[in-house]
Amino acid sequence: MAIFSAILNFMWGIIATPISMKLSQTFRLMDVPGGRKKHTVVTPRGAGIVLWTGYLLWALVNPNPGVEVPYIASGATLVFLVGYMDDMHPLPPLKRLVVHILTAAWVIMPLSIPIYQRCLLLLWITGCTNAYNFVDGMDGLALSIAFVTSYLAYRSGNPYTWLPFCGLVAGVLLWNFPHARTFLGDGGATLLGYVSSSHLAWDLFPRFFNMPPLPMVLILLLIGGVPVIDTLIVICRRIAARKSPFNPDRWHAHHILLDLKLAKWQVLSVLVAAHVILVGTGYYILLHVYQ
Repeated sequence: MAIFSAILNFMWGIIATPISMKLSQTFRLMDVPGGRKKHTVVTPRGAGIVLWTGYLLWALVNPNPGVEVPYIASGATLVFLVGYMDDMHPLPPLKRLVVHILTAAWVIMPLSIPIYQRCLLLLWITGCTNAYNFVDGMDGLALSIAFVTSYLAYRSGNPYTWLPFCGLVAGVLLWNFPHARTFLGDGGATLLGYVSSSHLAWDLFPRFFNMPPLPMVLILLLIGGVPVIDTLIVICRRIAARKSPFNPDRWHAHHILLDLKLAKWQVLSVLVAAHVILVGTGYYILLHVYQ
């Protein structure tokens, strides 16, 4: 069933993405070059709606999606819609952050966990939601990282959730790399971060019972991978430079590597390899050190 769902989601990504591109052009939801942006062609931002509708369709059609899926699907809808609104007319960062905190609190509400774990997961899901958006500055990067996260989570024992998500992400990725014919936009990138981290939180929380806070923080940082660690480093640099943590710049890892004149496929290879190592190390510690 999981393989069949993955194939259907993959086909949805391939077929629905060009339709979303046409709709983005019709409603003028386009990404215009300029400023820090390296692309030179006006590009539709329609891939996010394909991810959102594909995930919702899977959640509605799947006869046994899991008790967490209604919470994640409803939270993801709010995250996507706020991001989609921001794509059309920029919203204040604080308002978006409040929505991300509330949706993170919503998705972990049913979990029977101590208060310190609830606070850590709340912070982590909120951080991942934004971190995926922050690293979505190069063709294929956010989608590739989401695919790697999904595949490694699937290999760690939950095919029914992760294989279909892998298929959906892979279908959209074909339109986003090596040359992006459509962008995720804030709606799509934050959706990737929210869905990935929310499913991970539900997968991981049974193994967190009786785990001290510091090992849990380490595991969450590692499994958050490149988006989380890169975002933390950039935020620290901005604060040290007495700048707002929300101000955009070119201090992210992919920006630095691109400015070193590496090709996009080389940057993607480096960061995906780093993500594999980080997430794989996190799972190794979780499964073999804290059994």
